Amino acid sequence: MKNRILSLLCALILLLGAVPSAAAVEGESRQAAETLAALGLIDAIPGQEDLRRPAARIHGTNLLARLSGAVQADMPSGAQDYAVAQGWVTVTIGQNDPLPTAEFCASLLRLLGYEGFTDENAALFARRAALTTRDYGETLTLGDLYQLARDALAFPGKDGKTLAQGLVEKGRCTQAQIQPLFPEELTARQVADRHMAAAFQLNVYYTEKAFKNDRRSNGGSGFFVSADGLAVTNYHTLEDAVWATVTLISGETFLVDRVLFCDPDSDLALFRVSRTSLKTKTEVPFFSFLEIAEEPALRRGDRIYTLGVPLGITPAISEGIVSATDHVVDRFSAPCVVNTADISHGSSGGALLNIYGHVVGVTSGAYEAGNSLYISLPLTPILEADWDAEGVTLQELTKEMQKQA
Repeated sequence: MKNRILSLLCALILLLGAVPSAAAVEGESRQAAETLAALGLIDAIPGQEDLRRPAARIHGTNLLARLSGAVQADMPSGAQDYAVAQGWVTVTIGQNDPLPTAEFCASLLRLLGYEGFTDENAALFARRAALTTRDYGETLTLGDLYQLARDALAFPGKDGKTLAQGLVEKGRCTQAQIQPLFPEELTARQVADRHMAAAFQLNVYYTEKAFKNDRRSNGGSGFFVSADGLAVTNYHTLEDAVWATVTLISGETFLVDRVLFCDPDSDLALFRVSRTSLKTKTEVPFFSFLEIAEEPALRRGDRIYTLGVPLGITPAISEGIVSATDHVVDRFSAPCVVNTADISHGSSGGALLNIYGHVVGVTSGAYEAGNSLYISLPLTPILEADWDAEGVTLQELTKEMQKQA
C-alpha cells in the first residue's frame, strides 16, 4: 500500500512538473508590461489580476497609436479615428468588446507595412513571418496584448526598420532605452522566438503513388535562406525523391519546386520552395529566413544552437558547444563541426546557428556509439553555388543520379 501511494505521489509530481506554471506565464506578461511602461507606451504596470483579464479593442487601438510614435497632438479626434485613418484598424464598432487575436495581428502587420493577409488569416501570417511563435487563442488577455506589442517592437517592418527604431527617430525614447530589445548574443529562447519560423519539416516521397496518398517515404529538416523560398537541406534527405514538401511551424505545406544545387560528397542541397500553399492554393508573399554567417570562425567551446524537426514530431531547438571544428569524416568531402547540441533522426538538414543567430552549418548525423558527438557540415558549397540557376525537378534529379550510379 505504501509503495502504491509513493508511486502515485511520484506520478503527480512528474505531471505537475511537466505543466508550465501560471506564475511563469504571468511573469512573462509582467516583464512585457514593464518594457512597454519604460518606453512610455503604457501609463502604468497593471497587477497580475488585470493582466489575466480580456483585452478590449480600445486597448489595442491605443497601443497601436503609441507604437507608431503618435502623441496626443497627432490625434485630435482620438486614437481610434487616427488608427482608422492610417489604415491599421478596420473594425470600428464594439471598442469595449474582447480583442480578437487575428484582428490585432492584422493591425500590427499593417502598422509594420506588410500586405498579403486578411483579418481572418493574419495570426497565421504572423506565425509564418516570425512576428510570434505562440498560439494565443481566439482573443487576447491584456498580458497577451503586451507580449505581442513587446515582440513587435524589435520585429523588422517591410522597410527593414523596427518600431523601436522609429520611436527613437521621433524622439519618443532613447537608443539606450531600446538597446535591451536588440541583444548581440542570443539566448536559446530568443533564437527560438526569432528564427524557428525559418526551419521546416521536409517530407519526401519516392513514388507518385506515395505522394498522391500522402504516405511519406522519408523525411528530414531544412531551412530557408531567402525570403523568396530558397532553402537548404542535406542531399541524402532528397535522394531518390520524386516529390517533396515542406511543412512550416504555422502548419502550412508547400511543394519543393526545383533543385538548384546538390552534391553527394558534401551532402548538401539548395532548392526552391513553391510559394503556393498546397491546402489553400494561395500564394504567400515571403518566407522567414536565416542569414548565413559570412565568417563562421567557430572555436572549441563556442555555444551553438540547432533548429530542426527531430523524428518529424515538432519544430525543436537544442543547445550545445563546439567540440571540434575540423573533424574529418570519410563520407564527406570537407571537415565537419562536431558539437554537443542534441539532434535525432529527422534532424538531418537542419540549421546549426551561432550565438548571433546566423547559420554556421547544416546538421547531418551523429556517432551512435558515442555520447553527444553530433556532426554538422560546412556551408561553403552552398555559398559557392549559383543561387540564380534554373535548377531541375526532383524527378529529373533522381533520374540523372540513377544514371550516374
